[in-house]
Amino acid sequence: MTDIVFHKMEGAGNDFVVLDNRTYGFDLDEIIRFTPKLCDRKFGIGADGILVLQPAEKEEVDYTMIYRNADGSDAGMCGNGARCLVMFAFHNGFGATQTFNVHKNVYEAEVHDDESVSVHFPVHVTPEDVQINELDLVKADAATEHLIQFVEKADLDKEDELVQTGRSLRYHKDVEPPGSNVNFVHCEHGDSISLQTYERGVEDLTLACGTGALASAIAAHHHMNRMEKRAKYQVKVKGGSLFASFNFDPNTSTYHQLILTGPARFVFEGTISV
Repeated sequence: MTDIVFHKMEGAGNDFVVLDNRTYGFDLDEIIRFTPKLCDRKFGIGADGILVLQPAEKEEVDYTMIYRNADGSDAGMCGNGARCLVMFAFHNGFGATQTFNVHKNVYEAEVHDDESVSVHFPVHVTPEDVQINELDLVKADAATEHLIQFVEKADLDKEDELVQTGRSLRYHKDVEPPGSNVNFVHCEHGDSISLQTYERGVEDLTLACGTGALASAIAAHHHMNRMEKRAKYQVKVKGGSLFASFNFDPNTSTYHQLILTGPARFVFEGTISV
């Protein structure tokens, strides 16, 4: 057994256990094994996933980010988690401007004076209109896989139905492998949307999803046939508000220069044995 110091953090209600692995040197298999225990809300700390600050695996980055879902599976990228890890790194000696990698992608980030964090995504997104289970959806993969369904405002409160729909789409053969997150979006006035996300690996609705906010804002821009080349959306989630901005190339219908901005807060710290 090893006693480890952890921090609990949250970004718009998306909560995480955060570890500095420069101290412990756990390998990935060990992290995967103890993640479900730490994230268990009854017998562990409780979280949507685990964030690990890893020594830099690339010469051009300050550090490497490891993120695992609550069940230990690989989520790809986690936007709310990335903001929390950037804030954690900032409070542990890294500068207000940082560079880190998740798998092969390299991200840039800034910590702002209001204690929000912006993360720049080095990806290009081309939304695709699809139909699955007789539902009209948009597929928009913003550094991880996302499906988007547009719904009425009142439907966002029908959480049992959202969960049922999310589960039916999450491992549908048309998105396998590796499955998809499922977002339910209501377009409000102007550049504002409301969002509920069913996250794979958590297997439930979460209070916020960062990559889901980016994917849903892009899908809303696409769905409304908007043509402006730079757009910024306020994304209202149950845990607060996020801001998603991007560039749009009308010649290729591709979105790039994605930026996710939102809060990243410490909740508490403690020690646990693994």
